Amino acid sequence: MHRKSDILNTARDLFSEHGYHGTTMRTLAKALDLRGASLYSHINSKEEMLWEIVNRAADQFQACAEAISRDIPVEEQLKQLIRGHLEVIARELPYATVFFHEWKFLTPELREQVKMRRDAHEAHFRRVIEEGIRQGVFHVEDAHIATLFVLSALNWTYQWFHLDGELSIEELSDRYIALILSALKAS
Repeated sequence: MHRKSDILNTARDLFSEHGYHGTTMRTLAKALDLRGASLYSHINSKEEMLWEIVNRAADQFQACAEAISRDIPVEEQLKQLIRGHLEVIARELPYATVFFHEWKFLTPELREQVKMRRDAHEAHFRRVIEEGIRQGVFHVEDAHIATLFVLSALNWTYQWFHLDGELSIEELSDRYIALILSALKAS
């Protein structure tokens, strides 16, 4: 008997590789060695699986950001946000791929919930950048644009990063941190 987690993991892999619309329930059932009707005894819909996958990725990003202490210097907070964000992408690459690319296929109501979760995560970065500007650590005119710049750079990593690639996630994080801090500290 297949557990729901097995079904979600298989759906995650298929959605990541073939896209939400490129994955049929028949394909999912075949990958699980189930009959189509049997699959529906474990899940209600394809969208339900997409929602759970997207939500899991959002949970991972949010938990990582919320674990960072506000009692450390803002530069260190930003470093930890960057590291954590990239570690989630590396550790949960298929989830991150679905989160960044397939969420738009949810119903409008669920898309709004994803946007709220994304905005809450973005707020952690913006708060740190705004505080860095107030303290004179970062020298940028617009914290909102700076936040979008940082997250855009980080979020695109899912497109090309591979665990067995040239750079480890630690090395990649160090390089991103150096580039981002250089940009934010430039006068």
